[in-house]
Amino acid sequence: MDTQDLIFGINGPVVTVRNSRTFSMMEMVLVGKERLVGEVIGISDRTTTIQVYEETTGLRPGEPVYGTGSPMNVTLGPGLIDNIFDGIERPLKEIAAQTGPFISRGSSVPSLDENREWDVTVTAKPGDKLKGGDFYAECPETPAIRHRCMVPPTLSGTVTKVLPDGKYHVKDTVVELTDEKGTVHPLTLCQRWPIRNPRPVVRRRQPNIPLITGQRVIDTLFPISKGGTAAIPGGFGTGKTMTQHQLAKWCDADIIIYVGCGERGNEMSQVLDEFTELIDPKSGRPMTDRTILIANTSNMPVAAREASIYTGITLGEYYRDMGYHVALMADSTSRWAEALREISGRLEEMPAEEGFPAYLPSRLAEFYERAGMTDNLNGTEGSVTIIGAVSPQGSDFSEPVTQNTKRFTRCFWALDKSLAYARHYPAINWIQSYSEYFTDLDPWFAKHEGEDFIKYRMEINKILQQENKLMEIVKLIGSDVLPDDQKLIIEIARVIRVGFLQQDALSAADTYVPLEKQKLMMKVILHLYHKSKRLISASVPISSIIRTGLFDKLIRIKNDVPNDKLERLDDYLKEIDKDLAGVVSA
Repeated sequence: MDTQDLIFGINGPVVTVRNSRTFSMMEMVLVGKERLVGEVIGISDRTTTIQVYEETTGLRPGEPVYGTGSPMNVTLGPGLIDNIFDGIERPLKEIAAQTGPFISRGSSVPSLDENREWDVTVTAKPGDKLKGGDFYAECPETPAIRHRCMVPPTLSGTVTKVLPDGKYHVKDTVVELTDEKGTVHPLTLCQRWPIRNPRPVVRRRQPNIPLITGQRVIDTLFPISKGGTAAIPGGFGTGKTMTQHQLAKWCDADIIIYVGCGERGNEMSQVLDEFTELIDPKSGRPMTDRTILIANTSNMPVAAREASIYTGITLGEYYRDMGYHVALMADSTSRWAEALREISGRLEEMPAEEGFPAYLPSRLAEFYERAGMTDNLNGTEGSVTIIGAVSPQGSDFSEPVTQNTKRFTRCFWALDKSLAYARHYPAINWIQSYSEYFTDLDPWFAKHEGEDFIKYRMEINKILQQENKLMEIVKLIGSDVLPDDQKLIIEIARVIRVGFLQQDALSAADTYVPLEKQKLMMKVILHLYHKSKRLISASVPISSIIRTGLFDKLIRIKNDVPNDKLERLDDYLKEIDKDLAGVVSA
């Protein structure tokens, strides 16, 4: 090995090589005798700077650095689903079987199981003209997902050889493609793709289909579209991870990718246990049949944390290109930003606000802009939805990561510490949160749920806004001085907050709520509000209305009415009419 390709300096995950002319920018390299995975992040006339994605303890100057000639990439093929990877797509189950519970440095286990056989159906025929993205074979990856093998986006040509249907390994050639120059390209069940390059599409579509989550505060008040972006900011203990767990379990995406970026190991263990035990409501099979987990815990090398969300989004784009709708949960982007800050400090770059690098906004933009609903190269339609948790220190939403995330996301689900401490979950603050997808999604809601759904939502939101203003007065002078019509707003807002926005993840009837039930619950609550308002305008005291017990009874609707017996909600409407008629006659 030439001396110019030897390690000169080591500063944590940052390694420098002097006087090298053999490496290119963003090239994937293997560092040291143990061949640790790294990436070239800086080149000058004298120094090449490498970011190492593994622990560098024990690495010494003078050890060799090997170039690979390709950028940092991941292997894409059958076997990704129902698997657990680290930030650079190393399979943790396989590594644990070989080395024990801790990842040994330099582990070079293939990302996909090369010994497993797949039952492949070859769909291409000799003489077919194929271009990038076209399907040429498929196999059942899990009982829930059918894997479609695609021609790499940069390749096109004529099929000159096709193998018969049968059992093949991921690296077996099943089709040969000859391009215009006469070069033969063997097509296997897998391909590689650089994680920092978005996969190409024909065009991006208007995000006009909602991602149904079954969480009332989201679906009704702050909806997100398939292919949309959302941020979940909140301080420690406000329920960011649990909210993402609920979304991952119940949203109507085809495939879930959960990226634990810098999370504590016990939280990731909880995720693994829950997803293993959870039954998918779509298929009746384990949730893992359509889930990919990327576990990059807080005790893993910090540089791999920086790569983990790019690995996750690349896997998401791959399944999007097959025509699937993918939801990616990034937990949390704050710890990813902290990894950027640490590496930037070791590179001695000029810090910006709060020590974060000046390129933090552009990196966040790179990530969130890879979401979207798309027309793919093969004529299918797919989407990648990104929901990123943000962990501002001290719940300070003015810090740089939260503020810059708001610039690139169209949904902002602000978690409130006071709501979390009051055991109100999801602890999404309805005053601070917002969604910018109403214009795009309202036509869908009007078509599938009726114009009433939109009308109810707007009135519910108006009542909550009015209550917020009234509570400022109550804090100053108490509620006794308020007129009855304003007391009614406070009472009905309590029903909305506790009976509608608050949701019990441990209740079978309440952990997931279909849109139809959400609409009917709003209808019943507003029916009580309008009837009570008319009585108060007729000089009936609100105390008489409260004594009927209707307000407390409506709070219990969420648990008392199962999702498959929505006709019971009509009984509540009749009961409201009957009880309030009794108030008038009394």
